[in-house]
Amino acid sequence: MKKEQINTEKAPAAIGPYSQAIDIGEMIFTSGQIPVAPDGSISEDISEQTRQALLNLKAVVEEGGSSFDKVIKTTVFITDMAQFGKINTVYSEFFSEPFPARSCVQVAALPKGVSIEIEAIALK
Repeated sequence: MKKEQINTEKAPAAIGPYSQAIDIGEMIFTSGQIPVAPDGSISEDISEQTRQALLNLKAVVEEGGSSFDKVIKTTVFITDMAQFGKINTVYSEFFSEPFPARSCVQVAALPKGVSIEIEAIALK
């Protein structure tokens, strides 16, 4: 198995010792993408944070030669489960049936004080 790093300037750079994603040939495993806009700004609104995290995730997946149509699993980390409905509304704008399998977990905190982080596994 050959392991290749995926990097794109269309998503925030890794803020630690990790890659934006790893390509293992037939699959892409992304790191969690937080809602940092290309200009470095972070919205306070959960809908906008969700949209930006998904745009960042999409950029990474596409840089790896895949697309959201080929995403088979996502994991969503949120700091407030009460925001689940708003997150789902935006999420459904990016994915269509059959939707990827998904886990959603409430966590105490996320990097840079954001409210959401999303990672994915995609086929190539």
